[in-house]
Amino acid sequence: MTLFHFFNCAILTFGPHAVYYSATPLSEYDTLGTSVKAALVYLGTALVKLVCLATFLKVSENDSFDPYQELLKALIGFIDVAGLYFALTQLTHRNISQNHKFQAVGLGWAFADSVLHRLAPLWVGSRGLEFTWDYILQGLEANANLVLSISLAALGSLMWLRKNKPKTLIPIIYACAGIVATMPSITSYLRRGLGWHFPKVVGFELFTSLMMAFISWQLFSACQRPSS
Repeated sequence: MTLFHFFNCAILTFGPHAVYYSATPLSEYDTLGTSVKAALVYLGTALVKLVCLATFLKVSENDSFDPYQELLKALIGFIDVAGLYFALTQLTHRNISQNHKFQAVGLGWAFADSVLHRLAPLWVGSRGLEFTWDYILQGLEANANLVLSISLAALGSLMWLRKNKPKTLIPIIYACAGIVATMPSITSYLRRGLGWHFPKVVGFELFTSLMMAFISWQLFSACQRPSS
């Protein structure tokens, strides 16, 4: 592949983050600092996760699905939730509403994840001579991750910042947050346990991200309505 294909894949991977920031009120309220802080928290969280994975997980000799190892990965993955809690509740933010805060945090979180996990493979692999769809699929996967990150930030905002939410919605909020937080383990099971190919896994991630975004939006809207 040529350098032109690299730029196409890079735009597909990182472009939606810039479009989301520019097309929403985030740019009007100058929330870039909040997104940068969230990205830094993500990098620190990723470092802690890396140390935990290296300490507690054994190196597998094959690519088969190990339920114990995947359960341990899922538990370690909840460090992301702790990092998101810190980003939403402990960082100092500009005088922005809760509505804009979770979007800025989720955007910075997703962008840092894409840079950390996709930039180097994209740079090394997409400039090769042989065309492959893998890097286009990685770009689509980054888009799904952007939607999931903002959805998780919205659910976290409801869990930790919204005090007067309807009690009937609390179990649904926590259940949805748990599903989004364990998505890496779910996709790992689909790929390694059920043998799904990468395009099918990405399609599942895109579909799930849209579903979780819709549910999160409905929950957020319901919690904003005045109680009767």
